[in-house]
Amino acid sequence: MVYYSGYDLAVVEAVTVRPSPSQDSNFNRRANVDHLSLRLETQQSPVADEVSAITSVVRPILTGLLLAQKADIVNEAGGHEKLKLKMLPRVYREGDGDCGICFEYAVHSAVLHKDPMVLERVHDALAKHCKLPGEAPSSMLFAAEKAGVNQLVDTSLALLTADSQLMYGTQGRPVKLKKHLRNVADAFRKRKNPPNLPQSIAGLWKADLFLGMSDLDKWVGTSVKINPSQLESARGLRVGIVPSKQGASDLPYKDDSKNMIVCPLKHDGDFMEVFYSGWQVIRSFLKADANVPKEVNLPQPALRQVARYLADRREYPVLDVVAALEDFAQPHLLATSERSADLVKTRDGQVEVSTVVAPVPKSV
Repeated sequence: MVYYSGYDLAVVEAVTVRPSPSQDSNFNRRANVDHLSLRLETQQSPVADEVSAITSVVRPILTGLLLAQKADIVNEAGGHEKLKLKMLPRVYREGDGDCGICFEYAVHSAVLHKDPMVLERVHDALAKHCKLPGEAPSSMLFAAEKAGVNQLVDTSLALLTADSQLMYGTQGRPVKLKKHLRNVADAFRKRKNPPNLPQSIAGLWKADLFLGMSDLDKWVGTSVKINPSQLESARGLRVGIVPSKQGASDLPYKDDSKNMIVCPLKHDGDFMEVFYSGWQVIRSFLKADANVPKEVNLPQPALRQVARYLADRREYPVLDVVAALEDFAQPHLLATSERSADLVKTRDGQVEVSTVVAPVPKSV
């Protein structure tokens, strides 16, 4: 997550690729490009009262969770239009680390779209601390799915050339990123018996992003952690991006113990708190089998009120409930938009789509 003065609530279709029987071993010769869609709920107004604001956030979360479920399972329960709210806990499959995944995408997207709140800090980290004095900061999101094939998401292959250099922060000649990318991807999947990587980049499989200057064709392995305490050093990683600590400076600095440049992203917690309150209501409501959770699970009165709105309508279709809650939601808090993003696969395989819901930053 990123804390800013404005936010998008993203419903992101996360892609898992199941390997096909025949794999193409030459990444340099071939790459498959697919598309995934992003449904963004953008904050338009300051938060007014707590109950109506949480209700506003709960509506797109419910919609995202419904659309996330496999079509064949939903069809067995009546289809998207008729699936009752009380049935959603039966078909929902919880995702691990949903918000952390979207935090990675959020940082990546903010760099690509030149969000000044992120871009200025990234440029400072790259130019001043990593000695990459270019003028075109860019990002490649390296997504290694636990269940399937490694991918590069929302990335133009034109950014990655045969001469692309990876700068890893220690003495030695920079390595060619594209040459080693396949082995880096395989190292994530085969951690117990990883393929051989140069010692200088042996931990590069832990990267979430490759940040760099596209005009220089130089890149750095970057770790993005929603929890700053989870930021770890590894050979090949040069930059770490985390939310800043309350009251601490958000200026990039070098952590000598990790040999990493830490780039904190400044935060302001208003909408984030509303998002997590809404997420807490939905999670607790589903775990209570679409009933009002026990008070110990939702101790705040405002959260229990929103849960009651849902429980009172458990016999109705999810989409009808979402529509009905509009009357109780803060008007104009969120605005909906959709856009597509590219998926570049490093292996052939069958694409399976699911959805994660989490906040991402919007430009100020």
